[in-house]
Amino acid sequence: MSDIVLSICPPHASEQVADAVAGHGFAGIYVEANAISPERMQRIAGRMPTSCTVLDGMLSGPPPRDGRTVRFYLAGDAGARESVKAVFADTRVLTRATGGGIGSASALKLAISSYQKVSRALAGVAHALAADHGVEDLLLAEAGAMNKDILDDPGYLPGVAARAWRWGPEMAEVADTLRAAGLPAELAEAAALVYSRWDRHKDQSPDLDTVLNTLHHRPKGSA
Repeated sequence: MSDIVLSICPPHASEQVADAVAGHGFAGIYVEANAISPERMQRIAGRMPTSCTVLDGMLSGPPPRDGRTVRFYLAGDAGARESVKAVFADTRVLTRATGGGIGSASALKLAISSYQKVSRALAGVAHALAADHGVEDLLLAEAGAMNKDILDDPGYLPGVAARAWRWGPEMAEVADTLRAAGLPAELAEAAALVYSRWDRHKDQSPDLDTVLNTLHHRPKGSA
């Protein structure tokens, strides 16, 4: 039997794969590297055999070819992480530790996906709406002038929160327009909800921690 098992499959199959491995009494290192929630990750880790060492993993980046690399983040037992790292030594798969416990790598994956995958869905909706109204070329021209490095600059978020009181209603208008065109409106409605949680910061200069905390349904530290 293998010393290390990497589980890389569609998220909905992750528990089924884990159960199959557990059913064989696996006693090596099991790396759960699927795009799953931290809660699902904890469930999987909790039902694997005690003889098995479970690592929480996430892959970020395109397939490692044509000079490109993949980052393989790992959380869990340090010795097990080193064993996995050795497997990928001198390859284009770069192993890194998250610095947190089981669930932290999964959280990182979904934090990235919540922006990366949703932004692509939003792009599809935006292009469909522009095509319906014959303004595709103008959309592309405006897109070329936009800041494309938003995720790596969270310092801009307090300014967004200060303007959210007027951006929320704009998202409601977007949702109405999308529905009229027969396009999905739910993402715009979700954005309106996000902005509504920032209403309290109207024309203020909040710090980043305050802005992020406000997004929680119940702000951290509240009674």
